[in-house]
Amino acid sequence: MNTVLIILAFICLIVGILGAIIPGLPGPPISWVGLLLASLTPYIEVSTAMLVGTAVAAAVITVLDYVVPSLSTKRNGGSKYGVWGCNIGLVISIIGLPFGPQGLLGVIFWPFIGALVGEYIKSREMAPALKAAWGAFLGFLTGTLLKLVYCVALLVIVIVGLF
Repeated sequence: MNTVLIILAFICLIVGILGAIIPGLPGPPISWVGLLLASLTPYIEVSTAMLVGTAVAAAVITVLDYVVPSLSTKRNGGSKYGVWGCNIGLVISIIGLPFGPQGLLGVIFWPFIGALVGEYIKSREMAPALKAAWGAFLGFLTGTLLKLVYCVALLVIVIVGLF
């Protein structure tokens, strides 16, 4: 039974890392389930405080992943039009991911284009629209990096605990 739990834990941890990059797949919560499964075995000692802390961190990071691109768009001069465009682009990328040829590039492309179009509709000037779109891109990268670091950290915790 312990071997099955460890195998399932590693599957969750690997899928979680993939989910940190692929939108629509909640990487941090999946990785946390991997940590939880590993902690159920006698091989890995994880305190209750660590499980609760990492669960809270997974929830916060998951929420931030959806908020940071919009905040970054706004911080880079974007208006509500740019923020809405960024959010619409995010939805388009998540919906289109399994169907469109854009693949993972669409996750970067659509929020950028959404913010660009939204800002251009408002200002009718390309320079502020590009600045807001750049903010959407930076926000996306920030959220992805945050998720990736978290998921890899949980994998390292489990690997170190095994050895």
